[in-house]
Amino acid sequence: MTTIADFTVDTPQGDLDLAEKKGQVLLVVNTASKCGFTPQYEGLEKLQADYGERGFEVLAFPCNQFGAQEPGDAEEIAQFCKLNYDTSFPLMSKIDVNGPDADPLFGWLKAEAPGLMGSKTIKWNFTKFLVDREGEVVRRFGPSDTPASIAKHIEKLL
Repeated sequence: MTTIADFTVDTPQGDLDLAEKKGQVLLVVNTASKCGFTPQYEGLEKLQADYGERGFEVLAFPCNQFGAQEPGDAEEIAQFCKLNYDTSFPLMSKIDVNGPDADPLFGWLKAEAPGLMGSKTIKWNFTKFLVDREGEVVRRFGPSDTPASIAKHIEKLL
């Protein structure tokens, strides 16, 4: 598998073939509703609003692996995001990003863009992967990298 288009992911509405996203710039994020970084949803929505019409999309993947900070089911997560942050970008089904049950997409993302000192694990919620229009990972951003600080990198790809 060489690009994001080679993956299919699970959404609350059914499977999503990421080949449908080819030609878009994507920001893939593992999210959580009860985390200190949860307010980043606001910044992610701003990126979606600012760049969506130019071929950009945030793909949020709720994950409960870090401090059990995403305990809800798909409906609860979607309601939380809509009510608190008025999100318009898609929320995928809850997944694991590390370990033996890690979603294959995240295995590939981590291999393409390792973390500090070559680490292939995700350390916390709101780790972000920027993917170009060809479906290749351009860069990994840590939880403390705000969506606003990523805007200039998105601009270069649009």
